[in-house]
Amino acid sequence: MPPHRVHRHPAWLSGSVPIPITQSIQLGAVDWLILVLYFTTVVGIGAALKRGMKSSNDFFMSGRNIPSWIAGLAFLSANLGAQEVMGMAASGAKYGMMTSHFYWVGAVPAMVFVGVFMMPFYYGSKARSVPEYLKLRYDEKTRTFNALSFATMTVFSSGISMYAMAKLLNLLLGWNFDVALWASAAIVLAYIFLGGLTSAIYNEVMQFFLIVLGFAPLVFLGLRDAGGWSGLVSRLDLVATGSQNLAGQPYQAGAWVSAWNHMGTPGGNPMGVEWFGMVMGLGFVLSFGYWCTDFLVVQRAMVAKDEQAARRVPLIAAVPKMLFPFLVILPGMIAIALTYKSGQTGFALPVKGNAYDYDMTIPLMLKHYFPTGLLGLGLTALMASFMSGMAGNVTAFNTVWTYDIYQSHIAPSKSDAHYLWMGRMATVFGTVLSILTAYMAQHFNNIMDMLQLVFAFVNAPLFATFLLGMFWKRTTGHGAFYGLLAGTFAAAMHHGLTIPVGAESLFKGGWIGPIMHTYPSEMAQNFWTAIWSWSTCFTVTILISLLTKRLKSDEELRGLVYSLTERHSEGHLPWYQRPIYIGAMILAAVTALNLAFL
Repeated sequence: MPPHRVHRHPAWLSGSVPIPITQSIQLGAVDWLILVLYFTTVVGIGAALKRGMKSSNDFFMSGRNIPSWIAGLAFLSANLGAQEVMGMAASGAKYGMMTSHFYWVGAVPAMVFVGVFMMPFYYGSKARSVPEYLKLRYDEKTRTFNALSFATMTVFSSGISMYAMAKLLNLLLGWNFDVALWASAAIVLAYIFLGGLTSAIYNEVMQFFLIVLGFAPLVFLGLRDAGGWSGLVSRLDLVATGSQNLAGQPYQAGAWVSAWNHMGTPGGNPMGVEWFGMVMGLGFVLSFGYWCTDFLVVQRAMVAKDEQAARRVPLIAAVPKMLFPFLVILPGMIAIALTYKSGQTGFALPVKGNAYDYDMTIPLMLKHYFPTGLLGLGLTALMASFMSGMAGNVTAFNTVWTYDIYQSHIAPSKSDAHYLWMGRMATVFGTVLSILTAYMAQHFNNIMDMLQLVFAFVNAPLFATFLLGMFWKRTTGHGAFYGLLAGTFAAAMHHGLTIPVGAESLFKGGWIGPIMHTYPSEMAQNFWTAIWSWSTCFTVTILISLLTKRLKSDEELRGLVYSLTERHSEGHLPWYQRPIYIGAMILAAVTALNLAFL
């Protein structure tokens, strides 16, 4: 049996090996019908909404008239891209229940923070994007820095989703890679070009339900094959005791089903990280940095009809979000458990090189467990996750490009019709750039690790900039700008001086010269890169702000800084509709989940 601690990304993702014919899926007529209905529906939604796109506000902000629950599901679904569905299942197999920290320590508390504290600033400022908020709070150079880095990140993320989807269709169905890539891009382009953000949002809601309906039977069938929960736990104990850490010591039984009990030292758990690195790096910096500042998700809340509705959007999304580990992580745990001790159906993860092919968990389980008809639904759910990831990034890109780069620096003072036209053009060339990055992705073999690394470089320092800007009125534009630069530089230095064990290339670190530290895993290195980046940005921003003159008056900062902003009374609302009480209930529920899997 291969050593469990050694993980390599699958060769199909690197494009370095031919398609294994034995893995091709034969779809029945019902499966094809479901797929055709899905693609027809997503384009049809865009066509139906086209007549309502009369202004740039309609196209980019959905007229700010989307109900809370619709925006909440879109807020959640925009994050359900390829990395979420396939990556979390792969992590569930590789790291076990510790993967739930991405949700129960990271995402859910961060979403509560966004809804309770940050959304009043985003919505109240009337900013149309996160970079525009930075201009209002700080200055133009800080906005431009964030707009350029965010636009680059969205194009790259969208391209990765396109590449992964085309490669998966090529692998599982035998479709030509180029045809699959251009076809998936054309479908996303069509429904966003026609219906703008509104089309993306309503498609994301449909994709959310497809993902749930498509993957829930997979969990049931896999769990039944593993002998129920008790059978799964006993198999995962075999995984733990049959695997070794870097010191050559086996993990304790329970290391794959416990979220907290084995985090005293990095060597005690399969993720190779201790509790401080987890809580600070993932729980605080990376998760709060992503959910609080990434315009891809924040945009979905900003289209709500009023501030109260906008605050409820992330809170509504947090409820299903806390249950998603059972939908996307549990299949990975089932897959690795059945690989170590087979169930009645004989499912097992394949081996690639000297490691298991974790990233193929979901596709291979769909193939193994689903009959005709259900297979079409499962495959459609998988495609829906890719499409929602692509669409989310493309809509965020066309908004930031049009408002924060084109209107601000290239063509100011044009008519609204002109910016609506530019938004559609940005959708086209944003999609084309994504296709180009999808082809570039074929030359990398560390795509998933690279995305985590990008978040540590971009989102981690930005979160420090936002925290200080919203809660300390003395923060200056110069402090914010040079703090961001310093935070990004610190991330680069940490990455260049450290390396994860078994790294295959300089891309994973150690490119400066002497290696100062070796991490047990790529994930641990990413967490600490984020910690260094955030801490440096936080410190430098404070120091430079104290040394530079504050240029904005209290009046100019009203609505942008917590201490200068009047809080709207919620006394007229029943307690169960007030964000602070809803947030408290959500945090209590997620605390209970952490305790249940202690």
